[in-house]
Amino acid sequence: MKGNFEFRTKKSNRSLWVIECIDPNCSWRLCASKIVPESTKFVIRKYVGVHSCSLLNINANHRQATYVVIGEQVAPQYGGVEKGPGPKGVQTFARKELRAQISYYKAWRGRKHAHTLIRGSPEQSFHVLLSYFHMLEKLNPRTVTRIEVNGESRFKYLFLAFGVAIRGFRYMRKVVRIDGTFLKGQYRGVLLVATAQDGNGQCYLLDWGIIDSENEDAWTWFLTQLKEIIGDTDELVLISDRAPSIKKAISTVFEKAHHGACAWHVAQNIKNKFKCADIMGSYWSAVNAYRCEDFVGYMIKISNRYPRVAEYLENEVGFEKWSRCHYPGLRYNITTTNMVESLNSVLVNARDFPYVALLDVIQEKMSKWWNDRRIVGMALTTPLTPSRESKLRPCFAQSNGRHTS
Repeated sequence: MKGNFEFRTKKSNRSLWVIECIDPNCSWRLCASKIVPESTKFVIRKYVGVHSCSLLNINANHRQATYVVIGEQVAPQYGGVEKGPGPKGVQTFARKELRAQISYYKAWRGRKHAHTLIRGSPEQSFHVLLSYFHMLEKLNPRTVTRIEVNGESRFKYLFLAFGVAIRGFRYMRKVVRIDGTFLKGQYRGVLLVATAQDGNGQCYLLDWGIIDSENEDAWTWFLTQLKEIIGDTDELVLISDRAPSIKKAISTVFEKAHHGACAWHVAQNIKNKFKCADIMGSYWSAVNAYRCEDFVGYMIKISNRYPRVAEYLENEVGFEKWSRCHYPGLRYNITTTNMVESLNSVLVNARDFPYVALLDVIQEKMSKWWNDRRIVGMALTTPLTPSRESKLRPCFAQSNGRHTS
C-alpha cells in the first residue's frame, strides 16, 4: 500500500488467500494458507515483493485503503483518554504513513472504526454492562451497582458507588455536592456525580450515575440510590444548582437533610438576569460572612445599588439557601459545586466514550487519586493533613505560642 500499487484477490477461501498485482503481467504476488487445517492463523507461503509492472499503475487513491484498514493503522493513537486526531488528522496520517489520499468521509469512518477497536461500540457496551458491574462488585467489596430498564427492557439508568468510597464517607464532612454533565456519545445521556470533601480539602468521589436526561424521575431514582448508601440525617447537607427537577427530587427523597443552592450558580443567574457584575464582590462577601451583622452590611450595599437583586436573593432564592450565616445546617466552607465542575474538565474527552469505556476511565482516575493520597497519608508526621497544617502553622507563629481554653 505504501508504494501505491493496488492488488486484487485471485483466490480466497477458508484455508487459502492469494493476491496479485492488478496488472496481470506483473510478477508481484502473495500466497498465504493456514498453518494447520484446524488453525485460524495463516502463514505466508510465497511472496514476490518486486513489481515488474509500469509506474503508471501507481494510484494514490488506493482502493485497498478502506476505512477499516485506515482505522486499524491509526487506532494506537486513540489509547487512554486522549482525544486523538480528528478526520483531518487521519487524512494527514494516511498521506504520510500509508501514502494514500483519502476523502474526509473515509477518514471520519476510519476514525470511528479506530474508536470501536480501542473502546468497543456503544451497542457492545450495553451488552457487557451487567457482566462489567458483576466483576466490579466481585473485585471491589461492598461496591453498589444498579441498572434500571424501561418496560421494553432497554437501558434507562445506571448507578455506581465503589465500596471504598462508601466506607470512607463516614470520616468526611456530611456535605454532598451533586451535579451532572452532558455526555456526547452516540446515545447521549447525562453523567451524574456526588462528591464530598476530604480532610485535605480535596474532592472525595462518592458515586456516579448515568441517566437519559435531567428530569425529576431520573434525579429521584439517582438520589434514592444515594440515600441507601449515605442515609438521611439532620447533619446531611446537599448542595446543587437550583434546577426545579433537582429541588423537587431532593425534597421527595431526603426528608431530614438540608438543601443548599450553589452560590456560583446563583451568581451566574444574577449576572445574566440583572446585568450587574459590579456587585459580585459584595455578593461573595455576603455568601461567606460568618456573622449576621456583617451579612446585613453587605446586603445593604447590594440593595442600595440594585434593589431588585436584593429582593431576588431574599425572596426568590432565600437567604438560608446560599448564605453561610443563615444556613440551618453545617455546610462549612463548601458553598459551590465547582469541585464537581472540575471533574467535568477531567473527563472532557471521555464524555464521548461508550458507557463501559467511560466507567473504565472513571475507575482508573479514582484508583490513581486514592493511591496518591494513600502515599501522602502514610508519609504524614502530624495529625493534620498537609493543607490544614500549612494554614495553621503561620497562624500559630503569629500568635507567639498563645493557647486558648
